[in-house]
Formats: sequence, C-alpha cells, structure tokens
Amino acid sequence: MNQFDCVVVGGGMVGAASALSLAELGLKVAIIEKSAPAIFSPEQDFDLRVSAISLASEQLLKQLGAWQQLKQWRMCAYKRLGVWEFEQSYTEFNAQDINQTHLGHIVENRLIQLALWQKLQQHSNITLLCPETLINIEQSPTDVKLTLSSETINAKVVIGADGANSFVRKLANIGTTGWDYAQSAMLINVQTEKPQQDITWQQFYPTGPLAMLPMPGNFASLVWYHDKDEIKRLSALSNGNLAQEILQNFPARLGNVEVINKAAFPLTRRHANQYQKGRILLIGDAAHTINPMAGQGVNLGFKDVKALQHVIAKAIGNGESWHEPKVLASYQQKRRTDNLLMMTTMDALYLSFGHVSPLVKLARNAGLMMVNTVPSLKNKALAYACGI
Repeated sequence: MNQFDCVVVGGGMVGAASALSLAELGLKVAIIEKSAPAIFSPEQDFDLRVSAISLASEQLLKQLGAWQQLKQWRMCAYKRLGVWEFEQSYTEFNAQDINQTHLGHIVENRLIQLALWQKLQQHSNITLLCPETLINIEQSPTDVKLTLSSETINAKVVIGADGANSFVRKLANIGTTGWDYAQSAMLINVQTEKPQQDITWQQFYPTGPLAMLPMPGNFASLVWYHDKDEIKRLSALSNGNLAQEILQNFPARLGNVEVINKAAFPLTRRHANQYQKGRILLIGDAAHTINPMAGQGVNLGFKDVKALQHVIAKAIGNGESWHEPKVLASYQQKRRTDNLLMMTTMDALYLSFGHVSPLVKLARNAGLMMVNTVPSLKNKALAYACGI
C-alpha cells in the first residue's frame, strides 16, 4: 500500500497549487484527478472560464514556477477597475494609486491549471494519479486510508480540492450552509471593434451587473447577470442575435462586438461548516463558493493554499508533528473568518444593487461618489482586494 504525507483530491487550479506548495516543503504528495487538462496551442479560441488573478495570486504562481509559462502563453494585464450605476457615480480604481504597475491579469482557468500541471509532472515529490477516482475515505487516529478505483493508498493528511460538489466533503460528513441566487450568469467571449483596453469594468442594474474583462488583442470576456428565465432566453439566441442584444444592453463604451462563444451557469453560495475534520481539510470551492461578481473565487482559493503552506511550514520549523489535527486546526482559524467576511461583503453588495427603492439607490450612488472623495479609503479597499 502506497504511503504519502498528503493526498490532494482534485487537480484543478487550487488543488494543483496546493500539491506543489506542500511538495516544496519536502512532503511526499499524491494528487488524484479524473482527467488531465487539454494541451495549449496559440490558435485555440479563448476558453470561457477565466479568472481575474490578483497580485497576491500572481506572487503565489510565481513562487510555484507557473507564472513564467503563463506569460509565454497568453494573459491580459489590467491597470484600472471601473464600477458605476449612473455615470455621475462612476468610480475608478487605478494601480498607480497603490504604487503598482497593474491590478491583476485576466487568465484562462485551463491555462493556469495546465501551467501548474507542467510543474507537477516535473516534481520528484509528487505522484500524479490520473485518471483516477476516489471511492471512499476511512480515518483512523494516525492516518487516512483512501480507496481509489484501482488501488488503496494511505496518507497522513487528505486535502479536498474537488470543487463545489466535493465528494471529500460528503465522505467526511461536513455540512454546508448556503443558497441558490435568483439569478444566473452568462459568459460571452467576443471579438471587439475597439483595441484591447487596460481596464475591467462593471455597471450595475437592478437585474444584475454587466461586466467586461479584457483579453489579449481585440477580444474580451463579457459577464451578463440576469434572472434565470432571461439568461435562458439569451442562451437560446444565435451568436448574431446575441451580439445585437449586447449592443442594446451593454454600455456604449464596449463598441461593436462579434460573439465567439457563450455559456450560462446558475449562481450559488455554499460555505462548509468546517474546513477541517480530523486529518481531512477542505480548500477552494470545496470549502466555499462565492458570488462571482467581484471575481474573487480563485483568489480566495489561492489564499487557502498559502495559509495551509504557512501552517505546515511553521509546524515543521518548530519540530511539531505537522499532521496532527490540533496543528491543522490553525488552517481553519486562519481562513474561515476571512472567507466568510468576503462572502458576506459580496452578498451585501449583491443585495444592495438589486434593491429598487429610490432611497437605497440614492444611498448606494452617494456611497460610490463618496469613495472618490476619500482616496485613503478607496486605496485601502483596493489594496485589500489585490491581496497586498
């Protein structure tokens, strides 16, 4: 029976990053994943799933050696972030205001995963079990036995990084709180009339925000939030008719567009009641799924990775048994409150902009205008969002 220090279930962006970060500490790590990411070629269309990678996440990816490869493939830096409901309340955040060259990069999720996998495959401390499927987990006071579709392995610690519908979370009998939002979101890749911009923006409506994420060249990723029936109607349109709907509903600053690809998904909020149960830990979407309105989902997952690495590195440095549950409990203490704060803030923002009361509308626009008049508050919020 193979014995590992850590077994990571799920080889997505956050799972792959966690495996690498723990292997860098000298631990023997296995990662279980059902399928490998597709290879990259420059002529491929942009993937629909993209992330706004913060400065803090960029630093983690540099530390793990994946950022250098991503720069050789494709990504798009943005220096400014614009938010508004009415034009007179337009608020813009600028990287220069916090002494940075940029606020973040828009990067395709699959490319982040692929760059991390290239490092996984090169690391002598990592065993990549793919294609492989988890069947069962049994905890004992000293380790965890994992029954897989083709073998049985043991680990001192198991990390569930297997997404919002985490099987690890289910096997560990960890409950969640949460709900489904009344809205859905539509992702639309477009070719743009105007050249690539260095800004990402969101305009808010009672029906939900409209957002633009810049992509390399004359391309952009649009996000359209609306009630489920309207998103269903939009999804059924031809690309040409959808382009006409975009021109009628998105801000004029977008210009003419040609729709390349589209997909829709429901919005949900889930938060695990605990991130640790004995020797089992949850990270990323297995622990928390957040309203994607501010693009913080994967950035929160990468913060989980960094926190877990810090907890285990500190224990190893102090000569402690890093895999003991009392040591692992520090990870939950570091991350659960912070994640809950971000989730609650996003929900408050979501509910605020969905409120049709004239008084609430006046208050939120006055709030946006006030942010512009208090640079210290504006820049503090921006630095926090960037993870610095």
